[in-house]
Amino acid sequence: MVSTLSAAQKTSVIALWNKEYPIQLHYQTEEEFDKYLDQLTDISHYLISTDQGEIKGWANTFNRDNEKWFAIIIGSSLQGKGYGHKLLSEIKKMNRELNGWVVDHNDYQKLDGSPYQSPLLFYTKNDFKVLPSKRIESTVSAVKIHWTKDQA
Repeated sequence: MVSTLSAAQKTSVIALWNKEYPIQLHYQTEEEFDKYLDQLTDISHYLISTDQGEIKGWANTFNRDNEKWFAIIIGSSLQGKGYGHKLLSEIKKMNRELNGWVVDHNDYQKLDGSPYQSPLLFYTKNDFKVLPSKRIESTVSAVKIHWTKDQA
């Protein structure tokens, strides 16, 4: 866990973000990504990287509206192999609650044109509750998920 990303780590995280998230969430420049990070408080970064330093997984936790929030990305080559669960478990150890926005449908595409698969099932399998009445409908359509230590 680190509180800031090095320049090389940031470049790698942006590449991972743009490759794995829906194209609607794509960052054109590092400055756009910096604006995203700058609006977050009490941020912590969690990284999965190769021996060569290439980042294959990234998560962050931060405070927003008096709640602890998170975002997570696992590279396609590691999906379905337990890395997401391990990363999420590490984040859970460090927090009493977590909130996130999750795309709950498969209608978006990634930058390469392949379909973006909703990770909602992954989160429900990892003890998150879906809050269907809490949604965002802006750049993407997503539902709020919530986890607390007490409910696990």
